[in-house]
Amino acid sequence: MASHISNTRPDPDPILVDIAAYVARDVIDSDLAYETARHCLMDSLGCALLALRYPECTKHLGPTVPGTHVPHGARVPGTQFELDPVQAAYNIGCLIRWLDYNDTWLAAEWGHPSDNLGGILAVADYLSRRNLAAGRPPLLVRDLLTAMIKAHEIQGVLALENSLNRVGLDHVHFVKVASTAVVTGLLGGSEPEIIDAVSNAFADGGRLRVYRQAPNTGSRKSWAAGDATSRAVWLALMTMKGEMGYPSVLSAEEWGFCDVLFKGTPFVRRQPYGSYVMENILFKIAFPAEFHAQTAVECAFTLHDEVRNRLDEIAEVTITTHESAVRIISKTGPLHNPADRDHCLQYMVAIGLIYGTLTADHYEDEIAADPRIDGLREKMTVREDPQYSKDYLDPDKRSIANALHIRFKDGATTDPVAVEYPIGHRRRRAEGIPLLEEKFANNLTTQFPAKQAQAIMALCLDGEQLEATPVNEFMGMFVI
Repeated sequence: MASHISNTRPDPDPILVDIAAYVARDVIDSDLAYETARHCLMDSLGCALLALRYPECTKHLGPTVPGTHVPHGARVPGTQFELDPVQAAYNIGCLIRWLDYNDTWLAAEWGHPSDNLGGILAVADYLSRRNLAAGRPPLLVRDLLTAMIKAHEIQGVLALENSLNRVGLDHVHFVKVASTAVVTGLLGGSEPEIIDAVSNAFADGGRLRVYRQAPNTGSRKSWAAGDATSRAVWLALMTMKGEMGYPSVLSAEEWGFCDVLFKGTPFVRRQPYGSYVMENILFKIAFPAEFHAQTAVECAFTLHDEVRNRLDEIAEVTITTHESAVRIISKTGPLHNPADRDHCLQYMVAIGLIYGTLTADHYEDEIAADPRIDGLREKMTVREDPQYSKDYLDPDKRSIANALHIRFKDGATTDPVAVEYPIGHRRRRAEGIPLLEEKFANNLTTQFPAKQAQAIMALCLDGEQLEATPVNEFMGMFVI
C-alpha cells in the first residue's frame, strides 16, 4: 500500500518563535542587568588579553588566509588583526574561552554565556565601522550590552531545562543558537529572518561532548566556543542574504533535532525571557578552574597553611561534592594536557593544598610534573552529598557546594571546611566585584602600556560614559 507524507509546511516551532520575538521586541529595563553586563564585558576582555600569553591559543589567531585584508574589518583585542566578522568571532571566542576563566551558568546544562561575545563583538565592530564609512551612526556600547544580555538569556534559559550533556552533546550548541539569534538581530534581521537563522543553527546538529570528557579531554574545549559563535555569524550573514529556514527543525518526526539528537524529548522553556541569566551569572574571579570545582579550591586554599608542611603525612583527602562534579570532573589516572587538568577536580584541589594559589600556569606541563600532585590525587576520595546536588538545582539557591576533610596517618584530622557559594556567585557580589575589577586591571597590564591600560580602565568603570561610547572607538582602544 502506498503511503504519503504531507508536504504542508508547518508553522515554526514555538522555541524558534519565542527566541525571535524576544530578540526583536523585548526592551531590557533592568539596571542590574546592564551593570552586570558591563562587568561581564570587562571580565571577558580581560580573559582574552591574558590568553594572549599562551602560544597554544595564539596559533589560532589571524585570518584564515595570511595577509588577507578586510575593509572595515572587526578588530581582535590585544592584536593588530582586522578580520572579516566570521573569522574575528572565532578569534575573539578562542581568546575569551581559552583559559576557562570567563563567566559560567550552571543548570540542567552548563556553559559560558560570555562565549557569545565573540560573535557579538565582532559584528558590532564591523557594523559600526561600515556604518561610519557610509555616513551612518555606529552602534554604541549600550547596544552591545543589550545584545549580551539577550544572548546570555537565550543560552541560560534553554539550559535551565534542556540537558545536552545527558545525550552526549556539548553546551556550545546553545552558544551557536543564542549567537545566531542576537547577531541576526544586530544585522537588522526581522522576526521571520531570526526564526530562519536559528532554525539553521539547530539544523547543524550538536557538537559531541567527547573532547570535554575523560579519557579524551583536549584543547578543542578551548576553541569550541569560538567555532560555535563564528558559525553563528556565518549563518546570520547567510540568512540576511535571503537563505531559507526550516520551521519544524526541532519537532519534525524522525528527521528533527529532538528525535535525532535528543532521544525524542521535546525542548521546553518554562521561564519567560528577560534578564534573569545576566543578573545571576557566575563569575570566575580568583582563579581559572572548571566552575563545579571553584568552592573545592577555595576550601583547599583555607587548608593550605595547615597542611603544606604535612603533605607526606596525609592519609586521605575526602572531597564532598554534588552530582554534576562527580559526573564530569572527577578523574583518576594520568592527565595528558592542560585542558585535561583544568577539568580534574582532584588536580585542582591538590594544587590548592600544595601551593595555596591557582593560576593558568599551574595546568602547564612544568608544574604538572611535581610528584606531590599525583601523590595527593591518589589519596583522594570523592563522594556526593545529595543535599548539595539538590541545592545545585534549586532556583532560589543555585549553590555549587564542596567540602574538604583531611585525615593524617597518625589519626589526626583537619576540621571539615565547606564552601557553599563561590566568590563569583550573585550572593557574594559585594565581595566579588572589587576583585573582578582588580582582575581586569591586572589583565590589561599583561598587554598594554600603563597609559593605555589606565584609559581603558577609567572608561569601563564609568558605566554612563561607556554605554555612550561608539563600539568602534571602544574596540580601537584595544589595538596594540
